[in-house]
Amino acid sequence: MPSFAVEPVTPDPPSPIRHPLLTQSWLDVAMVHWAADPDDVARLLPAGTRPDTLDGAAHVGLIAFRMHRVGWLGLPGIPYLGGFPETNVRLYSVDDRGRRGVVFRSMDASRLIPVLMGRIGFGLPYLWSRMSVRRAGDVVLYTTSRRGRRARSRMAVRVGEPIAEPTALENFLTARWGLHNAAFGRTLYLRNSHPRWPLHRAELLKCDDDLVTAAGLPAPTSEPVSVLYSPGVPVRFGLPAGPMNAGG
Repeated sequence: MPSFAVEPVTPDPPSPIRHPLLTQSWLDVAMVHWAADPDDVARLLPAGTRPDTLDGAAHVGLIAFRMHRVGWLGLPGIPYLGGFPETNVRLYSVDDRGRRGVVFRSMDASRLIPVLMGRIGFGLPYLWSRMSVRRAGDVVLYTTSRRGRRARSRMAVRVGEPIAEPTALENFLTARWGLHNAAFGRTLYLRNSHPRWPLHRAELLKCDDDLVTAAGLPAPTSEPVSVLYSPGVPVRFGLPAGPMNAGG
């Protein structure tokens, strides 16, 4: 098997996606991250990938936001698919070609049709949940309660000042231009592209969460290593590719 260098972390996408499979926007995004043991992460990643680490540490992210206007094949977003909350538990991966990505361990959403489309069409771990995103001044509250299950999350962040120059860790956790996913008997890689994240410092006011442990990870035992907020970005996804192909 050829040996590939790991691609650099870049705050801007390495290349545009001219013919998107999917378009959408992520709005009111809270990103909370904890350091994790790479061994705990490695056993949860799809074949052909390994933990992407920084200074020897892996990371687990709890990402809450509003999905807005999901569209297919360049068509305008469907009104019904506008403005629904989503909360993800995600890990960070690199494949044998050196492409960095994310691996979703769970994806809670409040709309049943996107949940079914994500599960059936892409093999993604979507779950139908009762959810809300509410803002009062500079505080944003995100709630998740899985239908028919005990897993819940209640997280509140206070939005702080804009970040002019993200740190190496902040870029490592946010500048992710693809996802790895085990589906249909193989590992797929799905590229994404969006403008550079407009990031703000944030303070974690509350985090009463079961989603991380429900995703098969140990409960965090220390304070987060990063708490960020973004007003959001428009996103484009390319066609899925296998782990040794060039991408969509």
